[in-house]
Amino acid sequence: MPSVICPLSIVPVRKEPNDRAEMVTQWLFGETAEVLERSEKWSRLKFDHDGYEGWVDNKQIAPCLTPNYDPDLRVIDLNTLVDLGDRQVLVPYGGVVPFYEQGTILWNDERVPVSAVTNHKPDLERADLLELYLHTFLGAPYLWGGRTPAGVDCSGLTQMLFILMGIYLPRDASQQAMEGDPIELLDLCEPGDLVFFDNDEGRIIHVGVILTRNDEGDLRVAHSSGRVRIDKLDQQGIFNAEDGKYSHRMRMVRRVL
Repeated sequence: MPSVICPLSIVPVRKEPNDRAEMVTQWLFGETAEVLERSEKWSRLKFDHDGYEGWVDNKQIAPCLTPNYDPDLRVIDLNTLVDLGDRQVLVPYGGVVPFYEQGTILWNDERVPVSAVTNHKPDLERADLLELYLHTFLGAPYLWGGRTPAGVDCSGLTQMLFILMGIYLPRDASQQAMEGDPIELLDLCEPGDLVFFDNDEGRIIHVGVILTRNDEGDLRVAHSSGRVRIDKLDQQGIFNAEDGKYSHRMRMVRRVL
């Protein structure tokens, strides 16, 4: 099936081929996909970075002759503009700069000048990388299906943080819970471990990422709940100091390398 690329800043991906359908994720500039099914107005795509599937308006899709299946170079600033000739596109935080080199990207088989700050091989430990990439997301509003600092859900946050570190996670929390190896004790946790939370039926409904401990030695977790925030984590779950109560019940911790 043909390959396509996202030619716009942030494109909504729908559960059904309808503008009123639920947005299940977002497609960011420069990310590529395979067309699984195509109608007059909509296409069902399978995204190369995570294998997720969803419907995108055909007017928001461009053909791609050179798909970048493992796009490590992504934007980590909020000011990157790409001039595609007929329009300028603001590349979102986490968007792809395809085949970026010497200040240009490859677009429609032509080199287009772009000035971007990317995640190219930063010489930092994982704990410091997390803090660096998380900073722009802090305070971002919760948005079901979101993947950017303009709005992000819990698994979108963890997916994007890991993508920026060069690790490709599935899209949903329940899928991410199948990745990596279990960590049996919280005392053995390290920054970058994923922590999952369930509901009364035992279904995984939330995910966060463990950060370094605070000055008091308490574990901290970054997650998207109302907004992207950092809260205290213990064996019971996430403690929301603002509300004075636990907001999520912990199920397990997993380490993905």
